[in-house]
Amino acid sequence: MTDVTSDAAATRLRRSPLHERHTALGAKFAPFGGWEMPLEYAGGGVLKEHTAVRTGVGVFDVSHLGKARITGPGAADFVNACLSNDLGRIGPGQAQYTLCCDDATGGVVDDIIAYLHADDHVFLIPNAANTAEVVRRLRAAAPTGVEVSDEHEGYAVLAVQGPRSAELLGALGLPTEHGYMSFSTATLDGVGLTVCRTGYTGELGYELVVPAEHAVAVWDALFAAGAAYELRACGLAARDTLRTEMGYPLHGQDLSLEITPVQGRSGWAVGWDKPAFWGRDVLLAEKAAGPRRTLRGLVAVDRAIPRPGMAVYAGDTRIGTITSGTFSPTRKQGIALALLDTDPKLADGDLVEVDIRGRRAQMTVTRPPFVTPSVR
Repeated sequence: MTDVTSDAAATRLRRSPLHERHTALGAKFAPFGGWEMPLEYAGGGVLKEHTAVRTGVGVFDVSHLGKARITGPGAADFVNACLSNDLGRIGPGQAQYTLCCDDATGGVVDDIIAYLHADDHVFLIPNAANTAEVVRRLRAAAPTGVEVSDEHEGYAVLAVQGPRSAELLGALGLPTEHGYMSFSTATLDGVGLTVCRTGYTGELGYELVVPAEHAVAVWDALFAAGAAYELRACGLAARDTLRTEMGYPLHGQDLSLEITPVQGRSGWAVGWDKPAFWGRDVLLAEKAAGPRRTLRGLVAVDRAIPRPGMAVYAGDTRIGTITSGTFSPTRKQGIALALLDTDPKLADGDLVEVDIRGRRAQMTVTRPPFVTPSVR
């Protein structure tokens, strides 16, 4: 991500309905997925924002995330025949992490949260940059009577994350008792919204899906009540350090059209026994044969900080590449996800070396997450 200094319209970046609120908080903006979004805020920065989520409560504007709605008779069955995970594992009012894979290669077009409302109604939240492509593929495959609508700019999404997130939402009269990966509808000062028990930080948290025209009112209500909980606005930089500590993949880095769920260790999000989903045949074959490379976790032995694109070595042999790397504020160490060759076979605890600007730094192969999750 890079800083944005030119007018967003000139670069054709979309803006969140909360843009003025971010500006008032001294946000540093960055382009992300075709949107101009807050990277971090004045008076704190990444470390304080990260710590707020791990110890208290923070709120992220993630309105850049896509929104798509699939409706009509058999809508859930249709989605289930396209996306990787098995919607049959959940019921109405529950959410599921799933993947849109390319049918020919098995590569990941996008990773998505699917919200199952009913047999004839599924709401999807894909990534910002991939929404149009996901919608295009679904529309092309949809049978008569099933409608796929792109509602990308119709809703804002606010992620309220951290161990005190339930206290804050409870103070506003919003539901918080529903289970992990489920959702409830509610109203806040007359505004209808959906409270989703989901997030991308590894902490207890919720995501509020709000009609875009009411986003400012909901944001203001959160901060009015949040003063008692030391609520902090958090940007995408802290979101990245938080998700990396959890080993959560970022599409375009840890998963992509070139990286299959088998390679990305996301096979848990594939309904292998389903009769149909995009990429099924090629992924089953890859799973049976064993992938030539897999996503692994690395922890720096010294003070080195790995970054995406850096080469990983076993002795003199290059064995892979860092896909995500950062400094972990919680562990006070460099951590990374890396796509490594399966030959030679590496075990957790083995040492590899990362080329950091011409210097070799030792890192330990470690199974993520890098910190203990608290999502439940």
